[in-house]
Formats: sequence, C-alpha cells, structure tokens
Amino acid sequence: MLNLNLKLLVVLLTLLTGPELHAEGGRPNTLVIGLLPGESAPTVMRLNEPLRAYLEKRLGLPVRLVVGANYAATGEALRFGRLDVAYLGPVTYILQSRRTALEPFARPTHERVGPTFQAVIIVPADSPARSLADVKGQDVAFGDPASTSGTWVPRYMLAAAGMISERDYKLRVLGAHDAVALAVSHHKAAAGGLSKPIFERLLKEGKIDAASVRVLAESSPIPEYLWTFRSGLDPAFKDEVRKAFVQMSDPDALKVFRAEAFIPAVDADVDRVRNWMETIARDHPEALGIVP
Repeated sequence: MLNLNLKLLVVLLTLLTGPELHAEGGRPNTLVIGLLPGESAPTVMRLNEPLRAYLEKRLGLPVRLVVGANYAATGEALRFGRLDVAYLGPVTYILQSRRTALEPFARPTHERVGPTFQAVIIVPADSPARSLADVKGQDVAFGDPASTSGTWVPRYMLAAAGMISERDYKLRVLGAHDAVALAVSHHKAAAGGLSKPIFERLLKEGKIDAASVRVLAESSPIPEYLWTFRSGLDPAFKDEVRKAFVQMSDPDALKVFRAEAFIPAVDADVDRVRNWMETIARDHPEALGIVP
C-alpha cells in the first residue's frame, strides 16, 4: 500500500510541477504521457503499462505515464506543456483546443466498427424502465463532466429523447465510469451513462455483477479518442512518436484500446461530437465552461 501511495504521489507531483526537463529543440529526456482518469489511477496505470513499455523500447528513452486528477487536469497539463502527449476523449480535446493549438496525430481503429466506440445508459436489472423516457424524474449518474461517453453523449441521448437535465432528471456526477456502473448495480442511481467498452470489461472482470444491471440504450457511434501532441514539441521527435503509434503491432500494447491498429487523426474527426455538444449547450450553456 505504501509503494502504491508513493507512486500516486509522484503522479500528482508530475502534474503540478511538470517533468524533469523539456528541451525546446530535439528529443526530451523523458516522454511524459497523460491519461484520463476514466477509472481509478492504479487501474489506468496498470492497463497502459504495456503501451509504456513498448514506447520506451521503440523510442529509446524513458516514458512516464501520468493520470490526471480529473479530465480537465489532463487537458490543462497538456495545454501548459507539462505533458508531451495525451490521450484525450473528443470532448476534452475540443474544450482544450478552443484555448490553444493542439495537434491530434493518432486514434485507435477496431474490427468491424472502425475508429469509433459507443456509450450506454444502464439501469438496475429489476428496473421497470424500458425506454429512456422511463427515467424521467429519476437520478441519473454520470462520470467526469468532461467525459465524452461518461457524460456528454448520454446527456445527448437523453436530450434526443426530449429530456433536459435538472428539468426532467437529476444529474449526479460520480467522476468515473466504474463508479457509475457500481452506483447503478447497487441501486444508488436509477440509471447511469458510461463507456460501452469499459462497461463490458467491468462485466468480464467480474467487477460488476452481470445479473445486477442491464443496458437500456446504446449510443450511435462516437469518434474515437485522440492521441494529441502539446504545442512546441520538436517536429522530428513528433514524427518519431507518430510512427511509433501508426506502426504499432504489439498485441499487448494494443489490447487496452481493443485496437487492431492506430491510424492517423485530424481535428475534423471529432466534428460530430462538436454538433452533439452544441445541442446540450443550447439548454445548458454553462456546460461548456467546465474547463478553467
């Protein structure tokens, strides 16, 4: 437990103070990668260790993983140069790119569905709800306020069903996908929105009792997360990193992303999400102010 706490302290200090050294030109001494806290920090670190090891071997320099305290913290750390690269969900990327020039360079692609994933809204297995309209007047659990599949897309799904948060249902922010799934499975919330891939993995790993929950609705395809460079990174080094991702064939490194491969990414890949965000912001303009 002591070692785990020390590791988490190092992660938090890195976010606050930045890496040891970032050269303005050439290769940094250490590649610092930011990850979103979609689940607990130890879980995120464990799942991404094969990626870290692959990049360290491929690039020939130390690679450090940093899990943000929340989604905004990871985006802000990238924006202010405390990270070199970050894996950002579409919403986090969109909100940060409104404030500074960020450069997406790769995204995962999957068998059958390509570079997309889905969100789900789940309910307790014994819930009487049979459609999204049936959660009206209930508490609905969500993840981080900047989470694409944990907040924004489920809110869009409910908006498309004619429901607005705080008017038609109570929005409960729980911070992480696994917290949402646990809340619903334990009848602490009438429904909850989260990433479908994470939900399926929680069931597979036995962290959620499959008999305690069921899927009420699935979202349409969501553009995948974006690997994104900070501004000011040396172009030659960026090319090394870009190639390390798009040429990746290590099955262990790809496994956490359920990916066949990583493919090039550009800003326009997430335009669909921008449109969904605008739908929510029409009723809740304050929602776009979640990033400092």
